[in-house]
Amino acid sequence: MYFDVASTAPLHPVARQALTAALDEGWADPARLYRSGRQARMLLDAARETVAEVLGCRADEIAFTASGTQAVQLGVLGALHGNRRRGGHLVHSAVEHSSVLHTAEKHLATGGEVTAVPVDRHGRVDPAAFAAALRPDTALAVLQSANHEVGTVQPVAEVAALRGEVPLLVDAAQSAGRTDLPAGWSLLTASAHKWGGPAGVGVLAVRKGVRYLSPLPADERESGRVPGYVNVPAIVAAAASLRAVRAEAERENARLRELVERIRSRVPRLVPEVEVVGDPVRRLPHLVTFSCLYVDGEVLLGELDRAGFAVSSGSSCTSSTLTPSHVLAAMGVLTEGNVRVSLPFGTTEADVERFLAVLPEVVAGVRAPLGLDLAPPAAGEASEGPLDPLVLDALVLDALGKRCPLPVIELAKRIGEVPVGGTVAVLADDEAARLDVPAWCGMRGQEYLGEAPAAEYGGDRGSAYLVRRVS
Repeated sequence: MYFDVASTAPLHPVARQALTAALDEGWADPARLYRSGRQARMLLDAARETVAEVLGCRADEIAFTASGTQAVQLGVLGALHGNRRRGGHLVHSAVEHSSVLHTAEKHLATGGEVTAVPVDRHGRVDPAAFAAALRPDTALAVLQSANHEVGTVQPVAEVAALRGEVPLLVDAAQSAGRTDLPAGWSLLTASAHKWGGPAGVGVLAVRKGVRYLSPLPADERESGRVPGYVNVPAIVAAAASLRAVRAEAERENARLRELVERIRSRVPRLVPEVEVVGDPVRRLPHLVTFSCLYVDGEVLLGELDRAGFAVSSGSSCTSSTLTPSHVLAAMGVLTEGNVRVSLPFGTTEADVERFLAVLPEVVAGVRAPLGLDLAPPAAGEASEGPLDPLVLDALVLDALGKRCPLPVIELAKRIGEVPVGGTVAVLADDEAARLDVPAWCGMRGQEYLGEAPAAEYGGDRGSAYLVRRVS
């Protein structure tokens, strides 16, 4: 079963049909005046009209790009360039897609300023906090419509009402075609392969009156915003599938929301030591993410694949960078052992029930070699007042050089060696430990005391993460 449409959706049947037809009818250069060129231009114009209608804007505000990532990059850089007289300050949420973060890094490296607005534990920004980050020299604000890792829907309309004259770019990659788009945006980006169109088609919408200046050399195509030859057949297929998906969305969203709610409620009852993350109410209807303690995300995904389920993860162990998911880190939740399930249209109850039947066995199999007692912790009373960060009689666990869930696994195995009120110092140099040790404490009812230099506990690098046993 394919449960990863948040990464890419299977090609919609309508897209396949439209692509085949457009390959025959729309292959010519739409900028040319001969018959085949005019025919390609008519198909391109019709596709632009369709996309504009679904997104709620004018056709001449739509430009097609080579990908959703390119749409974001051109949108951010073009808006910053067009509004440079206002200043060089960029504001975005801490949980934006990496395409926003990488573009912000480029802006910062060329002398701009960047503010990342924090989110709550559900991954949602506070509209007032976002508005407070805006300054007189803010040239652009960026806020996704819904998060790509945990599904939380952002308060775009509320932020738009507070932004004043600052242009607002909304990354709608996860919601375009699936849900109603929020009001108040100045620029909007989307990606066709997220809704069942062909890969290689992105959308950049720029409202009339918004200052925008392409950061790339001039080109006469796509209103001067996107250089290069347009892929008319792929654009036609993208527009056709967007209209088809939007027509199906209301019925399918209601059904998928119930299936996702079934996963959200039953996984914590079926699998010990699991945290479901993301907003439980204000969320995408088809997506749910949960984190399993003591589990290597890459191993878990591999075992689920062997069991017949394609899912995704925000775990650092599935990233080539070996760094924790910036989304989960910003939320302050467990960053290891994550599973993101995003259901395609047509998913049945039987499909979900099969997944729920397989998941406990798979997780148990991954955890089995650890020899952990996963019974719920007994109730206990917390001792009064914080301890001094330097606890000389702490049990020291050396997890230096160990990655992913291993520092937390060592903590879980050995915290029982200290009495209630005693302290364990976990030495680790993996950045994920800074996030996962506190998250483990919250899930297991133990007290996190903070961190200290590992040298104070005999380590030659990294940090010591201090945990007091409460129960």
